[in-house]
This record gives sequence, C-alpha cells and structure tokens, in this order.
Amino acid sequence: MTIHENLLGGPPPTHLPDDPEPREALASGAAPADVAAKYPASSLAWAQLADEAFERGSVVESYAYARTGYHRGLDALRRSGWKGHGPVPWEHEPNRGFLRALHALARAAQAIGEQEEYERCTQFLKDSSPTAAQTLG
Repeated sequence: MTIHENLLGGPPPTHLPDDPEPREALASGAAPADVAAKYPASSLAWAQLADEAFERGSVVESYAYARTGYHRGLDALRRSGWKGHGPVPWEHEPNRGFLRALHALARAAQAIGEQEEYERCTQFLKDSSPTAAQTLG
C-alpha cells in the first residue's frame, strides 16, 4: 500500500503541466532564441538562452534571460497552485525549465555582484529541489 499524504505537514509538491513543444524543439537543435520567440512562456528556452550567454561571457545578457525565465516560471507555478513555497521537484521534467532559470539567475547575479540576490536564489533553489541544486551545481 502506498501512502501519498505529506506527513510533514508542508505543501504538496508542485508539478508544472507538460509543455513538450519547446522542449522538443530545443532537443532537435532549434535555436533557443527562436524557441523563446515562438513559446515566450517557456522557462526552458529562456534558461538555455541564459546558459549560452553566460558561457560566452555575456553575464548581463544571461541575467536578463534568466530573470525572464524565472518570472515566466513563477507565473506557471502560481497557475498550478503553488503558494510561494514548497517542493518543485527536479524529477518532474516540466519543472526543470523553471529550476534551470532559477539556477542561471543565481549564477548571473553572483557574476554581476548582486550577492543578496545570489544568496536568495541559491536558497530558493535548494528549498524547491535539493536534487536540482545538486545537479545544477
């Protein structure tokens, strides 16, 4: 018998609805900018743009992309019943775009000297998904 009740009394995990089109487009090699333009609500597309900008040393651009993906993800979480806290499991693939954008925002914030935002985002990532925090570094 499996019990699905949260015995710790905290909020249940939030699972974003699947949005396969942008994920499949990115996986097939579509340019992240094209995917973000076609699917602007996709945190995954914005997170990938943030990663690419960061890798080429464009940290302010990375910060802007990551912030967009983060806010798009917050909107989606709220529509899914999230109340501002609680687990957002990495194991649920549709959550990964938001978690990647949150990680990218922390990384870019640190790179531009926004230490308080870096710390807040890093803690938010750990609180949302310890697995994501470990996986993304």
